[in-house]
Amino acid sequence: MKTIFTLAVLFYSITIFSQATLSGKVVDEKGKPVAGANIYLEGTYDGTSSDEKGDFNFSTTTTGNQILVVSFLIYETSKMEIQVADFQNKTIKLKESVTALDAVVVTAGTLESGEKARVSVLKPLDIVTTAGSAGNIIAALQTLPGTQNVGEDGRLFVRGGEANETQTFVDGIRVAQPYGASTNNVPTRGRFSPFLFSGMAFSTGGYSAEYGEALSSVLLLNTQDEPDQNKTEVSVMTVGLGVGNTQKWKKSALSVNTAYLNLAPYQAVVPQNVDWNSPFQSLSGETVYRYNFNNGILKLYAAFDASKFDINQENSNSEEKIRVNLNNNNFYFNTSYKGVFGDNWQITSGLSYALSKNKIDIDSDVVANDEKAAHLKLKLKKSFSDRFKLSFGADYFTTHFNENFKENLGTINTSGYNSNIAAFYTEADVFFSKKLAAKVGLRASNNDLLGETAISPRISFAYKVAKNSQFSLAYGDFTQTPSVDYIKYAKFHQFESEKASHYIVNFQYNEAGKTFRAEAYYKDYSNLVQYDTPSVQYNSVFSNGGSGYAKGLDLFWRDGKSIQNLEYWVSYSYIDTERLYKNFSAQTTPSFVADHSLSVVTKYWISDLKSQIGFTNSYSSGRPYNNPNENQFMNEKTKSYHNLSFNWAYLLSSQKILYFSVSNVLGSQNVFGYDYAKQPDATGFYKRTAITPTADRFFFVGFFWTISNDKKDNQLKNL
Repeated sequence: MKTIFTLAVLFYSITIFSQATLSGKVVDEKGKPVAGANIYLEGTYDGTSSDEKGDFNFSTTTTGNQILVVSFLIYETSKMEIQVADFQNKTIKLKESVTALDAVVVTAGTLESGEKARVSVLKPLDIVTTAGSAGNIIAALQTLPGTQNVGEDGRLFVRGGEANETQTFVDGIRVAQPYGASTNNVPTRGRFSPFLFSGMAFSTGGYSAEYGEALSSVLLLNTQDEPDQNKTEVSVMTVGLGVGNTQKWKKSALSVNTAYLNLAPYQAVVPQNVDWNSPFQSLSGETVYRYNFNNGILKLYAAFDASKFDINQENSNSEEKIRVNLNNNNFYFNTSYKGVFGDNWQITSGLSYALSKNKIDIDSDVVANDEKAAHLKLKLKKSFSDRFKLSFGADYFTTHFNENFKENLGTINTSGYNSNIAAFYTEADVFFSKKLAAKVGLRASNNDLLGETAISPRISFAYKVAKNSQFSLAYGDFTQTPSVDYIKYAKFHQFESEKASHYIVNFQYNEAGKTFRAEAYYKDYSNLVQYDTPSVQYNSVFSNGGSGYAKGLDLFWRDGKSIQNLEYWVSYSYIDTERLYKNFSAQTTPSFVADHSLSVVTKYWISDLKSQIGFTNSYSSGRPYNNPNENQFMNEKTKSYHNLSFNWAYLLSSQKILYFSVSNVLGSQNVFGYDYAKQPDATGFYKRTAITPTADRFFFVGFFWTISNDKKDNQLKNL
């Protein structure tokens, strides 16, 4: 027994004397002590926590070189190789984590929505709860700063750019034909229903090197990763019918929406400002299939749209109206995969295919065209650390366009083009600290139709000046193939890419329920297409000698906290822009630009009435137009545009909603511009026709019924 006791004492003594004591102090980058930090030797249970002065000490029986780990919630974890016997009274400096929720994020030129957005200016449900939007994604975006309300067109016009200067992407894959077909001065809509999308990023300039072929803007739409439950949604509306169904399984889900619209019954009741032979009709559908793998998600998205209308339009060149009969068929498909593999590698890949066919009868003439377009994408991203992330990838775009114009005398003129664009890009996200970050990228593209290669640098910085405030700067060069209206004559003429450079400075303040943004920008245009005829035609003399600029200020304020049950936002834009392009005789402001734009959107929930009511008031100053009866080019302006819209959603029961909306409540007599005759009359006067909305007001009534497992889900979030 004495021997055992002696051995135990000896072993204990050896252990005590073989222990080493590690000590030091944990501080932040400013030298202030960090209390509560965890300090331990990797692979052991030996460690401790720092006290209120940042001091620590602990003992260990390990020897030699070891890895010391120091961690705390808001700081980057520090790992260092140490010599145990020599580690006493050392100072360990921790860096603030750049992945913290309040870390800086680059925001110049980008407005985001969705649950994954770090700073969200819109919510997904805003697309359909905004009065006047009528479920149209584009109409909701037109309440944001930087956009122009071009009521006779309906597409997105951003910061002095034409509508074709904005590209649309679904799950990162380009959409070749994002708008429904239309004709002169009859507004179109975006093709996509908002019900299948969980968020979006709308870039008004200075966007990532990942995206190209857009001079002004990109709109990124993201489909839902995973629906919440099985459900069926039924819509009965004054303009048509709709039905949707979602089925969810363990690893996959399928959502399908379809709608039939026919404006004939509505327009038989509500007077119109246009002469319809057959009002707009369409049959459309969308579907999304998702499958979740262990390390990624695969999505398949498909949409089709068949539409037609027949209209008689006023003609300043003749006493007789022009009859336009349009038929359009459109199909879009994309598949995308996002996942992770290896050591912090991320992969994004996808493929899209689009087909659009138009047949347009213009009196006795017939225009028939078709466009086939595809996009192949591959992107890899590697997180080397929390402070440095590198991405690189490639795009391949191919487009085939063909158009036949058959005159009433039987002559057929053919035009079209085949274009293949290969692009490569790389981009680095660098976080210098929690307060300072940069995004630096380069895009190179080769266009075989134009026979040119373009190199486009992109760079942006963000600096956090306070807990809820930051500044961002962005610069980028952008190129785009000329519009199809010109490039379809490529076999007769040689074109070059149009170019733009963006300069942006942004300030953003964000706290719970409140967001303020102020952004100033300057855009420099070059290589814009010019032609020498009154309208575009195959024998026009084209050149890329055009130029222009756009500069302005955008302001945005959103508040959902100050007043209970009230949410509102205010956006204001000022723009100064001029162009020398098309057949302009002088550099001047284009006819689609208003110097000042203001939108005020409100939404108020009334609990006692089980109702949500909303108002949207839109204002734009007058737009320029050219009066050939005067000597100066583009010398006059329209009167200001005013539109007050109202909507009301009433819950009949937990899953049944009655919805009512009306646009232009006050009946403002808006004029978008004027069409002038090409030739003067006998007195030398050019006659004109006012371009006005298709109706003074638009009324909408709908009944929406959701059938779901929980018997609680409803479409209020979609209205």
